[in-house]
Formats: sequence, structure tokens, C-alpha cells
Amino acid sequence: MATPTRWRTCTADSTYVAISNGHGMNTINRVRFILKPAVFAIALVPFALAAAGIFGVAGQSLGANPAEALLEHFGIWGLRFLLLGLAVTPIRKLTGLVWITRFRRMIGLFGAFYVALHFSVYLVLDQGLALAPILEDIVKRPYITVGFAAVLILLAMTLTSTARARRRLGKRWQQIHYGAYAAGILGVWHFWWQVKKDITEPLAYAIILAALLGLRLAWRLKRRSVPPARAPGVA
Repeated sequence: MATPTRWRTCTADSTYVAISNGHGMNTINRVRFILKPAVFAIALVPFALAAAGIFGVAGQSLGANPAEALLEHFGIWGLRFLLLGLAVTPIRKLTGLVWITRFRRMIGLFGAFYVALHFSVYLVLDQGLALAPILEDIVKRPYITVGFAAVLILLAMTLTSTARARRRLGKRWQQIHYGAYAAGILGVWHFWWQVKKDITEPLAYAIILAALLGLRLAWRLKRRSVPPARAPGVA
């Protein structure tokens, strides 16, 4: 009887092996050639909707204040993708769908992409690339300060997202990419502070984030509470 395999990590190699066992080659092909392109296309829909609004395609409009509409649109979608990226591991643990981890980098990069668009709209359309007002905002307006901190974290993660960077950085790569938790917290915080009256939407994102981080904390505490297994024959 074969010994069950315990998956301790979710690297790309271990995930490939996990979903290649048994009928896994069909699964890996579906993920690579069907599901990944489909997810990529779906993730571009918010960008397409924004472009349609800019050019007035299919009756789409950005309203009386296009800069504000784009800021909100890209910011919300950036936050959604960040939270979705943080949800990959809990979904894998709760469902046993190991192959879902192969979407984590794509989802995370789309989160960084929409946050970058959000920040670019602020820099170009809202501030006109005026350096002094931008620096003043970052220093004096707390919600922009935390948002800018999230941008810097996501920039570091994006620049080190390649397999080559992972090999070169070793353990430091994991430390950098733990920044996903901080980026999620800062993103929700930025949104909460930005909203002036109705906090229903940022509260919903805060609850989702708290649940995702709470699950991770519970699993980590559970692992620490389990005594290490003794080698056979050792008293």
C-alpha cells in the first residue's frame, strides 16, 4: 500500500507533482490551457470596462468626474484581487483543490496591476504629476500615506515575482512576499479612511480580511500545538 503524501509547501513544483499524480496530467492541461487563459480574460474585464467608459463604448460613461470614477474603480478592483490572492491558501486547505495554488501569482499580479492603475490615476489625472502636492498628500493625509505604503510593498512583490528572483533571493523571497498580508491590511485601511459616511463596503472587506487572516493564525497555532513525531524505536 502506498504511503500517503503530505504536502508541506505549495511551491510551483510541488503543486505540479500533486496534480500530476493519478489522473493529474488531464488536470494540469486543463489548468494550463483552459482555466488559466479563462481566468486571465476574466481578470481583464474591469480594465475593459474602464476603457469602455473612457472612450464611451457601448453606452459606458465615467460620469461628471472621470478621474474620481477611475480612482474608485481601479482601487476597488485592486483590493478585491488582493483579497482573492489571500484567499487561495484557505480555499486550498478547506477544499483540497491543490491545483488552485497555480493561480495565486496571476491573481496577485492583477491586484498589483489595478492598484498601480489606481495610483497612476491619482498621480496623473488628480494631481497632474505635481510633485510638491503629491509629497504633501503622502506626508499629511493618513489614508494616502497607508495607500502609498501598500503601493511600495506591491511594487517589491511584483519585481520579485519571477522564478529567477525566487531562486536568487532564497529565504528573503518569502519574507518579501509575506508583504501580501500587510498590503491587504493597508488596502482595507486606506479604503476605510477614504470613505467619509457609509462604511458598509469597507467594513465588508475588513470582515473578509479578518476571516482570511484569522484562519491562517488558527492553522499556525494548531501546527505549533502538535508535538513533533518521534522516530520509530525511540523511547
